[in-house]
Amino acid sequence: MVRAQFLITWACCLVVMVAHVRGQEIAGLGVNWGSLASHPLDPPIVVNTLKDNGVKKVKLFNANSWTLNALAGTDIEVMLGIPNDQLNRFARSFHDAKEWVKHNVSKHLDKGGVNIKFVAVGNEPFLKSFDGSYLKSTLPAMQNIQEAIEDAGLGDQVKVTVPLNADVYESHSNMPSDGDFRSDIHDLMLQVVRFLNDKKSPFLVNIYPFLSLYQSQDFPRDFAFFDGGRTITDNNTQYTNVFDANFDTLVWSLKKAGFPDTKIVVGEVGWPTDGDKNANPNNAKRFNQGFLKKMASKKGTPLHREPIEAYLFSLFDEDLKSIDPGNFERHWGIFRFDGVPKYALDFTGQGRDKMPIGAKGVEYQERKWCVLRKEEKDMSEVASALSDACQGADCSSLAPGSSCGDVDMPRRASYAFNQYFQVRDQSVDACDFSGMGQIVSDDPSSANCLFAVEIQSGSHMLKAEHVVRVLLINAFFVLFLTLV
Repeated sequence: MVRAQFLITWACCLVVMVAHVRGQEIAGLGVNWGSLASHPLDPPIVVNTLKDNGVKKVKLFNANSWTLNALAGTDIEVMLGIPNDQLNRFARSFHDAKEWVKHNVSKHLDKGGVNIKFVAVGNEPFLKSFDGSYLKSTLPAMQNIQEAIEDAGLGDQVKVTVPLNADVYESHSNMPSDGDFRSDIHDLMLQVVRFLNDKKSPFLVNIYPFLSLYQSQDFPRDFAFFDGGRTITDNNTQYTNVFDANFDTLVWSLKKAGFPDTKIVVGEVGWPTDGDKNANPNNAKRFNQGFLKKMASKKGTPLHREPIEAYLFSLFDEDLKSIDPGNFERHWGIFRFDGVPKYALDFTGQGRDKMPIGAKGVEYQERKWCVLRKEEKDMSEVASALSDACQGADCSSLAPGSSCGDVDMPRRASYAFNQYFQVRDQSVDACDFSGMGQIVSDDPSSANCLFAVEIQSGSHMLKAEHVVRVLLINAFFVLFLTLV
């Protein structure tokens, strides 16, 4: 009897322990879910992946109805995005802002709906590379969207913010205490911060230690990570990594602006896995595991002792992103384009060598690839065909230092041909290349260089169905005119 009671008690404790381990998600942790992919995963599959991995917050870059409907009833906290190309419209028209809020916020907030907490107006609109294109429209757009939210009676529930790149502040000495907002936008930043402070909205900043390493060959490599052992001292304050130093540069900037209590949330932070010599799964694992440990410790930074709130960048690779900043831009995903995890990452912050749970229910196209015919000898013609293929597909993995960067010309051509072939749904015509292409059923991938097979994408198929429908309507219309 005693033994039986002991076993029952032990079993109950085990259940509690398992439940506790499963429930140890990091408070304040979210992920960015982008959609710039030729074949995006269906939103219901993505939402299930978020739930399987215990992710409770997600940041979107637009307000897609299919995505929002998939998030309904999940209680996952959502930050909706408004792209930069819509800023001018909302800055000019309060009516348009009201209509957007009506259709994208109010509509989805009913009981059992979407847990929308923030609207992110624009995406890094003050980047120097934008040459001031959005300096005049961003704040008015924020004000109109916020007013529209309040007009809908949602002012206490939904807050407006703006994702800003860390280049909106600077330190000429590279020390946090010298931090201040960028001189060319200083007055504008004061207005933005005042607006955020008045509305009790967070300052959303994107911090990328990877870029420090990418942009400077002299940057101390280990200082980009959280376990490097490198230390700098600023007015008796010690920094062991560039993330903390960058974050506290913002803390100093807000303090000098007169808003020391403004809440700070990291909108994007992460590490890419391809497209550069420093972008690989090992470095991404090292950085993200270290960052999640930091979040789980709740220790904050030397000047910001509160726990960090942050959205990891990014959930999936996106093959349609611009590579102007670098070839790595399409490879920020914790998961591949098809929802397969790339490296071990413990979302509880305990640092366990544990793979994330991959996407379930993903359907692939046929197991076939397009490669260069072995008989081809004229490499000048092959190089031309390779270039043509890369004009219409993602070849960023062929960049120097990337996963396929050291393969010979025939395999480079095969990789490019296959990328073009897959993104066009394995159309036979897409593997022609003036007779140089050949469809094969044997996987040409190597250990480091993946020749992908594209997924079946519901949104992609819906677009295709829409095109077919339009063509049929046009055909019937032409036939009608002919008969008349």
